[in-house]
Amino acid sequence: MHELALLRSVVTAVEKAALEAGATGVEAVGLRVGTLSGAVPEALDGAWPMATVGTVVAGARLDVEMVQAAVWCPSCAAEQPIDEYFALECPVCGTTTGKLVRGRELAVTHADLDVPGVDPEPHG
Repeated sequence: MHELALLRSVVTAVEKAALEAGATGVEAVGLRVGTLSGAVPEALDGAWPMATVGTVVAGARLDVEMVQAAVWCPSCAAEQPIDEYFALECPVCGTTTGKLVRGRELAVTHADLDVPGVDPEPHG
């Protein structure tokens, strides 16, 4: 389960941000995950408690935003969504393209920190 290793890296980054901000805890962490990133949303959810145990992030909610993969089709002159079963070709006209424009993302979008004396900004 490589999701656990990925999430441990996320937890390390959030812990660093929390320490720098003087946070006493973390309410939520947001991730943007592409459908071709190799990360499985259900596995991320399942591994989250294990990745956060014993850290300032323990008990935080994990907000996962999935990003549909898409290619740029020069024939259609448009982005076209693809899934993991398509080769890098336009699903509309069949033109081969190697221009993946989104879908491989795995990024932290937010960390809602509990900082004494600071009102949190709500996310999701």
